[in-house]
Amino acid sequence: MTTKSTKLPGLGKQYDITTRTGRHISVVAHQDGRRFLGFYREDDPDACQATVQLDHEEAASLAEILAPGESPRLGTCEMEIDLVTVRIPMSGQSPYSGEPLGATQARTRTGASIVAVLRRTGAVPSPTPDFRLEAGDTLVAVGTREGVDELTRIIAGT
Repeated sequence: MTTKSTKLPGLGKQYDITTRTGRHISVVAHQDGRRFLGFYREDDPDACQATVQLDHEEAASLAEILAPGESPRLGTCEMEIDLVTVRIPMSGQSPYSGEPLGATQARTRTGASIVAVLRRTGAVPSPTPDFRLEAGDTLVAVGTREGVDELTRIIAGT
């Protein structure tokens, strides 16, 4: 089993766990105390199948159920990576306007992750691959400077 943690500037920290059987699970711990569990497909460890949001009390209850009386062992492999968070506007000229998020293949192509979509009607945290992008959306992406710059070009269609 491997565990790694990555700082997410302005958001918090992401913990990625790969089980001994090869399953990928992540926890994004936001600075405001919210936690998001992410469960990934066996055949594509970059494709998130589902996310579950937990508040502080729910996260503590789950931790107690999983490891009663034990303190969690986090950060067995601390990674110091220079990550940035950027907002990428979606114009009507984007080749992905009206397309599902998964069509961008953002993480596979750039290493950057789209962690939220901001829309006039509100924010959509941890959007799934089938989430449809619309002109006027703002994508919140996290990655290396090079990765998010490349993702910005891809979304713009340049």
